[in-house]
Amino acid sequence: MLMTGFFQELKRRKVFRVAIAYIVASWALAQGLAQVLPVFDISNSSIRVLIALMLIGFPVALVLAWIFDVTPQGIRATPAAAPPRQLRRNIIMLAAFGVIVSLVAGFFLLLPHAVAHKVDKSIAVLPFENLSDDKENAYFADGIQDDILTNLSNIGDLRVISRTSVMNYRDKTPNVREIGKTLGVSNILEGSVRRSGNQVRVNVQLIDTTSDKHVWAKDYDGDLTDVFKIQTYLAQEIATALQAKLSPNEKERIEKKPTENNAAYTSYVLGHELQDAFEDFDKLKQAEEKYEQAIQLDPKFALAFARYSQLESWIVHTFDKAPGRRQKARNLAESAISLQPDLPEAHLALGFVDYYVDNNFDNAAREFETARRGLPNESEVYLALGAIQRRQGKWAESNANFEKAINLNPKNTWAMLNLALSYQMQRNFTAANKWLDSGLALDPNAIGLLATKAKLAIFQNGDFDAADKALATIDMIPQAAEVKSELATGRVSLLLLEHKFDQARDEAAKIPDSILAKMSGGLCQKSIVLGIAKKAAHDDAGARDAFQKAKAAAEDDITQNPDDAGAHSRLAESLAWLGEKDTALVEIQRAKTLLPESKDALDGPDIAETEAGIHAMFGDAAGAVSILDGLLQRPSNVTVALLKVDPTWDPIRNDSGFKALIDKYSGKT
Repeated sequence: MLMTGFFQELKRRKVFRVAIAYIVASWALAQGLAQVLPVFDISNSSIRVLIALMLIGFPVALVLAWIFDVTPQGIRATPAAAPPRQLRRNIIMLAAFGVIVSLVAGFFLLLPHAVAHKVDKSIAVLPFENLSDDKENAYFADGIQDDILTNLSNIGDLRVISRTSVMNYRDKTPNVREIGKTLGVSNILEGSVRRSGNQVRVNVQLIDTTSDKHVWAKDYDGDLTDVFKIQTYLAQEIATALQAKLSPNEKERIEKKPTENNAAYTSYVLGHELQDAFEDFDKLKQAEEKYEQAIQLDPKFALAFARYSQLESWIVHTFDKAPGRRQKARNLAESAISLQPDLPEAHLALGFVDYYVDNNFDNAAREFETARRGLPNESEVYLALGAIQRRQGKWAESNANFEKAINLNPKNTWAMLNLALSYQMQRNFTAANKWLDSGLALDPNAIGLLATKAKLAIFQNGDFDAADKALATIDMIPQAAEVKSELATGRVSLLLLEHKFDQARDEAAKIPDSILAKMSGGLCQKSIVLGIAKKAAHDDAGARDAFQKAKAAAEDDITQNPDDAGAHSRLAESLAWLGEKDTALVEIQRAKTLLPESKDALDGPDIAETEAGIHAMFGDAAGAVSILDGLLQRPSNVTVALLKVDPTWDPIRNDSGFKALIDKYSGKT
């Protein structure tokens, strides 16, 4: 009886009529907005907000329809036909009914959009299988994979895993769920390439790693000239499948062919493959030859010029600082910019010239930021930004960019090593060890990680046992001659810290000069540690001879590169050991002028530490302590544990000021 009266009252008050009119009008308005608003670049989220407001307004409209009526005399309150108590109950029932209807409608209208919005837009592109009869075409399959990756990396709305982290899945039957878990992605693209003459067939499958189901699988057939179209189409298909937005600039970059010359493209792909061997100078020289062929075949191939420049900058940074090679790196980058001013890789190359060749960190940072906007998924860009920012003293930003690089390239132990080294300088040893352990979990034989682990044990706690264990592990790993010599130099430094001077002298003498000559400062550093060891063994004549050789090697380096602050610092140290205090202090000031900490917060503190060492060598405890006190207050390689064992500080070890410094920072992290 109660409900019958309620529905009769709804009819008398024309609530049904208002409800139907509201629903029809709202539906028509929503359809019209969905058509019109996108024309004005108003997003779908704005449309969903308007629909939500209309749903909220529905129960309000019902209550107003109950209370008021439209009459010839205007809007008047509807006369009550029930006691006030029943009237309040009816209004509450009506409002509750309206809310329920709105909630149900919202569930069906808005929930699908919310679910769709949560689509994980992360993807890894696995190495493509080469199905060609000619197995030499494997590089061609790698080239297609690499270009698809590059195209996807241009799309800022996607998260794309870098090539380095997927290459170890080559020639393996993929466990899709495991790959998704390891790389942190919800989608993978796998495929195969069959090439016969000029005919190419590309088969691809996009797979959801959470369900192990194919999103889609397609075949593409064409000749060699169609390959770029296939790669462009694939990137657009994947973006659509993952509901990724593609800006006009991103679309333009994806559709632009890097070259019309197939032979030039082939040489470029081979060069890019060889460039990955960044620690193998012989392979890098082969990469140079391939890039040279590419730009000879197509003098307008901007991407080849950019990658070639980046290769030259790396060689300058690591192997050969000859002026001709330095100029070549800049000329190639500027050619790339001239040919294609908006090419992100060209700005990346120019940034590396500014960084590795000219030490112009501010310019490098600007170029890397330009590259980042065009390559939002390129881990190398974030790695470069992180490296620059720590030199600028922006440690928090640097840490974040290193972590972003690892996020995009989760198997890149090089990025993990760099982040660990940054945390070491910040004396956050817990974080440093965490990233070293993460890298070693991926590659237990990573020599750089093991060597840093050994160094960290000493820097943190003066723990030589842990360092010796890490070095023992390294001894069981096959090593190239250059790596072996570099490690031997580090081992000699460790023996000096342990005050094992006779062993240090014998080990230093074994390191071949021919190999050290290829390493920046290698000959000078060997002679310095050899001289220190001989001096400690009271072989003054032998020590002086070693320090003279160190001085000559440093002067040689300065002749080659007058602005090399590290060479001036090594010369200052050599002069100090030869007893030339005033000349040494002049030289160390020159090094500080060339590379002040305000310019380089990464290497600058090492020069300040050398200056402190020169003061200590001549018994100037106050001068040494003043510098060390500052270094312990900012990121540097100076730690209390190291000060306690390093023989550099033996001449001032009993000084009250030095002891007070140790006490002041003992127990601090």
